[in-house]
Amino acid sequence: MPDAATLPVLDIHQHLWTEGFLTELRARRAAPYLDDWTLHLSGEPPSDLQPELHDPRLRVQALRTSGQRVVIAHSSPLGVEDLPRRESRRLLDALQEGFHDLRDLEEPVGWWAALPRETAEAGPSTASQRELGRLLDAGAVGLQIPAPWFAEPDDVIRLRPLLAQLQEADRPLFVHPGLVPSRTSNRAAYPAWWSPVVDYGAQMATSWWAWQVAGRPSLPRLRVCFAAGAGLAPLHHERLSARGGRTPALDPWTFVELSGYGIQVFDALLRVLGIDPLISASDRPYAEALEIPHDPAANRAIRALNPQRFLTGGTP
Repeated sequence: MPDAATLPVLDIHQHLWTEGFLTELRARRAAPYLDDWTLHLSGEPPSDLQPELHDPRLRVQALRTSGQRVVIAHSSPLGVEDLPRRESRRLLDALQEGFHDLRDLEEPVGWWAALPRETAEAGPSTASQRELGRLLDAGAVGLQIPAPWFAEPDDVIRLRPLLAQLQEADRPLFVHPGLVPSRTSNRAAYPAWWSPVVDYGAQMATSWWAWQVAGRPSLPRLRVCFAAGAGLAPLHHERLSARGGRTPALDPWTFVELSGYGIQVFDALLRVLGIDPLISASDRPYAEALEIPHDPAANRAIRALNPQRFLTGGTP
């Protein structure tokens, strides 16, 4: 492993929709689907995508310029993982085949594995173990799951066999915002920012607490990272103590990435967690990674050292 001074910037959270995945989305007539470049989801208003932001060659050119390494995440808010197994597998396979094409360009690009929920919750079955093993062997850095899969402690327990396999393989888990259910009221009444700010934040905070209750006690070595500041759940540890809960101990293998947030949230989480669990990631093409002004040591920690430790478990 390179020493700390030479570690590259590592962005564990970018999105890129490959050509095969776009084709599959356009062939659908039920959410999630694409009408040309307009995305339709069940619980969010239609949104127009910018084609150039999902052009693999443009992204690779940007990587060459920046010198970064990146890991491509699945767009879990589409709800692909929650579709019936056959539909889910078709879409995920199309996306992951495109990730393989990126690897063929010999660029510093990794990707997160994803599974249909029916497979993930199948327990310690041969099929689920084989599927996760196949994806890891194919080059996935670890497993990504939608945050609603950790909606309560029992959800974590149901996924424990799969998570134990991931722990045994010494690979990390990435928890990402997931599907927003269909609205019972008029969707037009919700501004475009509502789901990313309100729904995603609530999902992430809930998944953080479910993990604290039912995940870490039984999976002590599994490295896990919560996207989007974990919904700022760590900032509620004072309230937890006030209501009779036990503040989680500092945990070297639970990380929080900061996509969508700036210096104020960094400062707040730093006070609670310290700097070691904090990871700056971009959520590109929707945002840019946080850089701390005039603090090269902090930037090296959150943009190189900590994401490397999350992915590998090692200390540079």
